Amino acid sequence: MEQAAFRALADPTRRKILHLLMRRDMPIAEVAQSFDMTRAAVKKHLTVLKDGGFITVQAKGRERINKIEPAGFAPVRDWLSFFDQFWDDKLGNLQRVLNKGDGI
Repeated sequence: MEQAAFRALADPTRRKILHLLMRRDMPIAEVAQSFDMTRAAVKKHLTVLKDGGFITVQAKGRERINKIEPAGFAPVRDWLSFFDQFWDDKLGNLQRVLNKGDGI
């Protein structure tokens, strides 16, 4: 799943789509209005976002409403938090060395 999530986030158009959907849920046609591409191309981007776990699609009559899936961001957050801890540890060690006056 992690690979699908990063694949989804790799494209700037998909990141823009996520920003749109964070404001409110939208059908494909409405999402497509914000981009200079075909509805089919937007649908492909939405499919990648769905496969990455970032959105869900809900049927409402004949429309398919795209919604942000907050839980889908957890794998990316978890992966990045590893690096936050890594740098916190490294910078903490540097701070301790500097406070001792030992130099680097």
